[in-house]
Amino acid sequence: MTALPTPPAQIEPALVSRAFEVAGRLANDAADVIIATAGRGARPEPSESPFDWVTDTGRTLERHTRRILADEFPGTPVFGEEFGEEPSVPPQQGASEFRWSVDPVDGTANYVAGLPWCAYSLAMLDGFGPVVGVVADPYRTQIYAAARGRGMRANGTPVRLPDRSEIRGGIVCTELTKNGPWPGMDRFITNAASAQVGVRLLGSPALAITQVALGHTIAAVLDDYEEWDVAGALALATEAGATVLDRRGEPNPLPRDGLLVAAPGAAVEVHEWWAQAAEVPAS
Repeated sequence: MTALPTPPAQIEPALVSRAFEVAGRLANDAADVIIATAGRGARPEPSESPFDWVTDTGRTLERHTRRILADEFPGTPVFGEEFGEEPSVPPQQGASEFRWSVDPVDGTANYVAGLPWCAYSLAMLDGFGPVVGVVADPYRTQIYAAARGRGMRANGTPVRLPDRSEIRGGIVCTELTKNGPWPGMDRFITNAASAQVGVRLLGSPALAITQVALGHTIAAVLDDYEEWDVAGALALATEAGATVLDRRGEPNPLPRDGLLVAAPGAAVEVHEWWAQAAEVPAS
């Protein structure tokens, strides 16, 4: 594996502290709104996929997020699911420019159905990946937050992954793409089952990664996603001590085309299942 570039020794501490405080405040606001409205007349409008809803709640929360961030961090671009596409060209690695990435309701199909598994996700990023990240889990009344070099917290309590080398009996999360199962997904599930590891599809990429950071699952494999789906949770995972790999198995703080987040002792084996699943079987 190649080594990751070293982030700058210092980002202005006051800036990070302010970003951390503002992101936490926005996550709390969003959690209240999601709980108050989930499954109750959300009036979804189908977009390209019937499981990729656009909702009034998502629009409202993203507008609120953009308004607050514009006041607190004028001139810093915001990319979000409802009103802004991702940067057409990813920021150059090592660049110091900041940007925000927000998914106001991650797991929208669950939200519309009233299933208690969706999240609000927000991250401030630079060319080295997430600087600050928050994920609100409204149904469990948890706000997970992290800042680069400062660790991860769950409702203010520090979280650090324990050493774990035994994966048997563990759980790995993955997600469908907008068009259904990703290529090789069936083989990946079979590979995991052969190692006596279960696979779960729960409907929220942000919460899937967060479960790894919390030590509830051994890994999450996502084959297709947008930056705002994962950026906040990747901040949590990194600061909790998880391993983040790209599709090739190389360390990457924000992979753009497939990612694996895993407890360090599970990363190599789970990546092997994924790589084997992606191979085209011989004819």
